[in-house]
Amino acid sequence: MKAARAHGFTLLEMLAVILLIGIAAAAISVSVTQGLASARINAASSELAGALRATRAQAIVRGKEQNFDVDTRANTYRDVKQHEVRLPRGMRLAITSAKEDQPDDHTGRIRFFPDGSSTGGRITLQSGRRQWHVNVSWLTGEVRVVDTVASR
Repeated sequence: MKAARAHGFTLLEMLAVILLIGIAAAAISVSVTQGLASARINAASSELAGALRATRAQAIVRGKEQNFDVDTRANTYRDVKQHEVRLPRGMRLAITSAKEDQPDDHTGRIRFFPDGSSTGGRITLQSGRRQWHVNVSWLTGEVRVVDTVASR
């Protein structure tokens, strides 16, 4: 006579499954967190580029020079309506512009002229190793966003 064997899982098998589920959940949460941070930073760089384009458009429409000011200490910039816009937490802001458009060590400016041209420059948004360069052409005033990985 054969002994009746109980059907089911052992405690060790259950613990192994729970451990695998925990590892999978941790991996997914890290991926989702990084994805949300990346989306937030992409949105910030797009908004910055849009604010630069709006400033250029106002210079053309009004026929008068318009300024776009950046404060790297406060991580803010002023849009065309002179509203101060703060970057999301964890992001840093840097600007490369003409020396005469840098009143102090933490403030920079890009000027747009009535013909659409500008003084040109680059605004860099950085979060961790990722960088977004918002380039402004001096000749045409064109604004472009470039996503790069910093080499550090």
